[in-house]
Amino acid sequence: MAHKIGIIGFGKIAQDQHLPSIRKNPDFELIAVASQRGLKPDEAKHAFQDYREMLKAVPDLEAVAICTPPQVRHQIARDALLAGKSVLLEKPPAATLSELQDMKLMAQKAGKTLFTTWHAQYNKAVHEAKKALAGWEIKRLQVTWKEDVRHWHPGQQWIWEAGGFGVFDPGINALSIVSFIMPEPVFIKKADLQFPANRDAPIAADIQFSCAHGQGDLNAAFDWRQTGPQTWDIEVETANGLQLKLREGGTKLEIGGKLMVDEPSEEYEGIYACFDTLLNERTSLVDEAPFRLVADAFMIGRRVQVEAFED
Repeated sequence: MAHKIGIIGFGKIAQDQHLPSIRKNPDFELIAVASQRGLKPDEAKHAFQDYREMLKAVPDLEAVAICTPPQVRHQIARDALLAGKSVLLEKPPAATLSELQDMKLMAQKAGKTLFTTWHAQYNKAVHEAKKALAGWEIKRLQVTWKEDVRHWHPGQQWIWEAGGFGVFDPGINALSIVSFIMPEPVFIKKADLQFPANRDAPIAADIQFSCAHGQGDLNAAFDWRQTGPQTWDIEVETANGLQLKLREGGTKLEIGGKLMVDEPSEEYEGIYACFDTLLNERTSLVDEAPFRLVADAFMIGRRVQVEAFED
């Protein structure tokens, strides 16, 4: 029997990714949507402006996908878990690590599934990269994640507010790949965060990493001001000379200059396949590593003021 699911927050990511993936997956049935703007897809039997009304009025709802901005997810997730619903969290999963830890403990007490989704991890090229790097010492890492915020987040003011993550909203995708494929933990050693004079979240960041075995040439550059072609690349070189490159957000993998994987992204299809398994097994998957790296960057990062930005 298909899992009856609801979506809370029906904005761009829910419409572009969650809804099509649920439609494709016979293991899920979308029965309810909560949207402050009153939006509703045709197949949803129930629509609400207040998610709390949805939780009360649809007793056969098994799970919810929370696709709101991160600043409000903690309370929504708590309410859903207390109502006996399992929870899928769009990334980033919350506003703070403490909120995520609270959700994790609540899910354990309630006996419900909590799933932190890092969509970039669900590409085949990313999994093959992890296999190729297993057991090796990393000599060099260069992450280049540069895109146009006006294209991907038109008019979305919450991303510029404190707690909105700024350039780390896409940057956390890169960090989710790095934390997944690296054969040992990585840490934030230094970070320069560029804040527009009129914004409370960074528009760019330069990061230097360290790893457990010692020092290496490990860096990342994030920027939200790039126009034209977008750049989502991760280059890795091991101590024994293996050179690996993930391109186009983790959909293409090159090893030694040879293209090994080139497949279209099915990230959200992978997310919902995983969620089905978790629900059936009554287990949770809470991956905190990408979120911790972002928190550490803000904790030790140097604030650099740059020119004002208007979108």
